[in-house]
Amino acid sequence: MELLRFTTAGSVDDGKSTLIGRLLYDSKSIFEDQIAAVKQSSERKGLQHVDFSLLTDGLRSEREQGITIDVAYRYFATPKRKFIIADTPGHIQYTRNMVTGASTANLALVLVDARHGVIEQTCRHSFIASLLRIPHIIVCINKMDLVDYSEEVYNRVVEEYHTFASKLDIKDIRYIPMSALDGDNVVNRSENMPWYKGASLLDTLETIHISSDQNHLDARFPVQTVIRPHQDGYHDYRSYAGRVAGGIFRPGDKVTVLPSGLTSTIKSISTFSGDVAEAFSPMSVSINLEDDVDVSRGDMIVKNNNQPEVSQDIDVLMCWMANKGPRPGAKYHLKSTTNDVMAIIKEVIYKIDINTMQRLDQDSDIKMNDMARVRMRTTRPLVFDEYRRNRITGSLILIDEATNETVAAGTIHS
Repeated sequence: MELLRFTTAGSVDDGKSTLIGRLLYDSKSIFEDQIAAVKQSSERKGLQHVDFSLLTDGLRSEREQGITIDVAYRYFATPKRKFIIADTPGHIQYTRNMVTGASTANLALVLVDARHGVIEQTCRHSFIASLLRIPHIIVCINKMDLVDYSEEVYNRVVEEYHTFASKLDIKDIRYIPMSALDGDNVVNRSENMPWYKGASLLDTLETIHISSDQNHLDARFPVQTVIRPHQDGYHDYRSYAGRVAGGIFRPGDKVTVLPSGLTSTIKSISTFSGDVAEAFSPMSVSINLEDDVDVSRGDMIVKNNNQPEVSQDIDVLMCWMANKGPRPGAKYHLKSTTNDVMAIIKEVIYKIDINTMQRLDQDSDIKMNDMARVRMRTTRPLVFDEYRRNRITGSLILIDEATNETVAAGTIHS
C-alpha cells in the first residue's frame, strides 16, 4: 500500500492534536484501552467531552498546558493507504520542532480557527511548509460549530488564505470546513454543513495523488553499504545497497559513481525477494555492476547523461536548532543522504523573518529557531541536487562534533 506522510501546522489552540485524535478515533485506529484511558483523563479534568488531544499530547507539560511541545508521530492505516502523522507544535519558540516534523511530509494540514481567520502563526507555518517544498496543503477551517456552521465565515477565511498563499510556492491547496471536536467532515461528511459539497478529510487523504511528487527523472542512488557475502557460491559477489532517491534504474543502464567519476554498467538489481527489472524511489535495493570499481558508503550512483552537482561550496537555507548560535570557524559534521563530511559556515548571507517573509540582510546573529541563508565549505566534495529538484539529495543536517548534538537542518540551493 502507498504511504502518505503528513504533518499538522497552525496556531496554538486551533485544534491540531484534537483533529488527529478525532481522525484516529473515528477511523477506528486506536485500541479500546487507549480510548478508555483518554475518557478517564477527560473526566478527571472535569471536561464535558472526550479530550482527543490526549491521544497525541503525551508529555506531562503538554497535558497540563493543553499545548503541543514535542513532535508526536502516530501511525494508522485504512484499506486504501498507510499514514504517518507528525503532530507539531504551534508556538514560535518550537519552530525547529515544526521543521523537523514537516521535513519528510508529502502533505500539511494547516488548521485555521474559523472565529479568528488567518493569523500570524498560520502565515508563519504556511511559509515554512512552502520553504520545505511540501507539495500539498489542506487548509482545515476548524471550529465551525462555534460560528454556527456559517458558509459566509468559511468563504471569508478561504479568501483570506488564498490571498496570502498567492505569495507562496505551493502547487496544491484544498479547503475543508470542519469541527474536530464533534467530528464534522473529519472522517464522515457533516450534516450540519450541507452547503459544502467536497470530500471529508479522511477521504481526501486517501485519494490525493502523491505518486508524481517523487522525482522519477533524475536517477540518484546514494550507496549505504557494500554487500560482500563471503559464502560458497558468492566468492566474487559484490553489490551496493541503499535506497533509490530519485529516477529509475534498470539492468543495462550506463552509470557513473560520484564523486570519483568512475563509470560502469548495471548488471542486476536485487531486493530481499530476488532480482527486479527496475528500481525507483523509494525502493530499497542492491545494485550489482559489471565492473569492479571503487564504491563505498557516501558515494552516489547516477546515470551518465544526468548528473547532480559536485562541489565543496554550497548555499544552504537552514533552521538553527541549538540553544547557542554557531561558533565562528567551528567545524560541524554535515550529513546528506549517506554522506558524512566536515563543514564550516563561511558566511551568513541573510536571515529570514518568518513572520513577515522579509530578508534581513544586515543581521548575521543566528539564534535558536532562526532561519538563515548561509554559505558553507566542506572538506570533501558533496554530491547533491537543489532541494526544489530533489528533497532527499538536497537536504542536510549539521551535527556539533563536540557535543554530538544536531544543531541545524538545511536545504541546499544554488
